[in-house]
Amino acid sequence: MAGGVFGGRKGGGGRRGAYRPMSEINVTPLVDVMLVLLIIFMVAAPMLTVGVPVDLPRTQASNLNQEQEPLTISVTAEGRVFLQETEVTMEALVPQLRAIMDSNQRQPGQPERRIYVRGDRAISYGRVMEVMGTVSSAGFSRVALLAEAPQGAAARPAGR
Repeated sequence: MAGGVFGGRKGGGGRRGAYRPMSEINVTPLVDVMLVLLIIFMVAAPMLTVGVPVDLPRTQASNLNQEQEPLTISVTAEGRVFLQETEVTMEALVPQLRAIMDSNQRQPGQPERRIYVRGDRAISYGRVMEVMGTVSSAGFSRVALLAEAPQGAAARPAGR
């Protein structure tokens, strides 16, 4: 009778053979955590790429292929000028552009870095042209205006 309780073995040694450690990994919690992180990064990533808030005009122009990240000059609705995300005066704009261009030493045969001018829709055309004229007269030849695509896609160069 005692042999039937322990699987036919004597001395109680049969119970030791029935316990085995689980060798499978439960990946469901890992997948849940990864999906939550993915959603967090998908929501947070567009917020990290926004610079100075500017309401761009719409255009039908197509995208240009770029090898280097361009420099961006933004003119807000109040008329303030920003180089990338730093506010600058008109007098300090060209020296800062030259310092940035000199610090990014170009290789022979590599084109000059493009400069984009973003002007708010509410700003006067003359203020945007004043900024573009200042940059162009300083010897920078690759200057372009940015405009918003009609579908609400990423900003696109409008000309040149």
